[in-house]
Amino acid sequence: TSHSRLQNFTRHNHPLCVLKPSFTLPSPDPHRSPVLFHVYRHGDRSPVKSYPNDPYQESAWPQGFGQLSQKGMQQHLKLGQNLRQRYQDLLNMTYNRHEIFVRSTDYDRTLMSAEVNLAGMYPPNGSQVFDPNVHWQPIPVHAVPQDKDQLLLFPMSGCPRYEALMNETRKSEVFKNMSSTYKDFLEMVQNKTGLKDANMESVWSVHDTLFCEQMHNMTLPPWVTPDVMEKLGILKDFSFQVMFGVYKSEEKCRLQGGVLLNQITKNISASAVTKNQQLKMIVYSAHDTTVVALQSALKVFSGKQPTYASCHMFELFREDNGSFSVAMFYWNDSSTEPYPLILPGCVQYCPLEEFIRLTKPVIPVDWKQECQVPSGSKDTGNFCHIQHLVHIVESSLWANASLIFIARPFFFLSPSVGLNCQLPKKLLKKIT
Repeated sequence: TSHSRLQNFTRHNHPLCVLKPSFTLPSPDPHRSPVLFHVYRHGDRSPVKSYPNDPYQESAWPQGFGQLSQKGMQQHLKLGQNLRQRYQDLLNMTYNRHEIFVRSTDYDRTLMSAEVNLAGMYPPNGSQVFDPNVHWQPIPVHAVPQDKDQLLLFPMSGCPRYEALMNETRKSEVFKNMSSTYKDFLEMVQNKTGLKDANMESVWSVHDTLFCEQMHNMTLPPWVTPDVMEKLGILKDFSFQVMFGVYKSEEKCRLQGGVLLNQITKNISASAVTKNQQLKMIVYSAHDTTVVALQSALKVFSGKQPTYASCHMFELFREDNGSFSVAMFYWNDSSTEPYPLILPGCVQYCPLEEFIRLTKPVIPVDWKQECQVPSGSKDTGNFCHIQHLVHIVESSLWANASLIFIARPFFFLSPSVGLNCQLPKKLLKKIT
């Protein structure tokens, strides 16, 4: 079968964990009862902020900063249509509330991305058409307040050990060499933008602003040459690498993306042993840092910022012998098929037991202890203990489900679990 051929093709330990095929991948076989876990980023948006000398301040954007654009709406409409086509044999042709659950971060752009994505997946048919002039139907998208959303907002705050690792990273040879290489360039950017401190970790926002303006056909200042944009892009990507890699990557991942991966692996394991469930898809609409944190923990991060409406996909398959395997795909271009991501040390359709074993090194056992949070200190509210999520794994909601995460943070929150978590304002400002 095409399934076995793909397994044989990837069985050898290829040095690359990302494989971009030259052939069209088959849609998942519904007889294999796939359970799908997807994480996607919101669509194209306005910049989250401007720099002091920027000729385009917030008033230049129809809805202000950080808002989903019409182009972003089109991107997620297309992704939703692609998901409908890919899973046409798994999903009902008409919307069924028992089949899908959608969770978003509490940002306008992620909420709206989820809504338009659903419009592409579930155009109304038959009795679901409530107005012949409106080719759309309302489908619920759930969210919790930003200060209570603790699983998908990265980098997670309130972790002293992670902050220490970041300080050590800034003293590493790789970081110091990059800082030295781009010292004059950063001084030029600081002078042109009017920023008080354009450094290796803050300059991403300059690239973000200019990139958004460029994508919306705004005239860039004369100093912004193609060479300048290229260098800003390199530094922007490096800032993502610094958060979850470059120095002591495994420990960083245990304190960051490993938290999300832990929950996903628990849900995958629970889905493998639960039967006769109606839920087939769970969707998470989030941000680029969510995708990067997750892919870094899985060691499949390309080093490049996830594109708008990019989608990381987990698919759980029941094999002919009754065992289970996990396959991962990445959809970062709606004009092509998603391409496989191979967990280092395994094959494309990785046996579930191997998947769990290989990801164990980045799964935190006790996040608070590993973060070296002082005992007896007040709960900072920056992280909600993983125990709060246990009942989700035990819940039958997860059986035969497919999870879609829209590139940025969030997790399933049980109504019966009361959380009082505060997310620092300084972290909220980093969310893109």
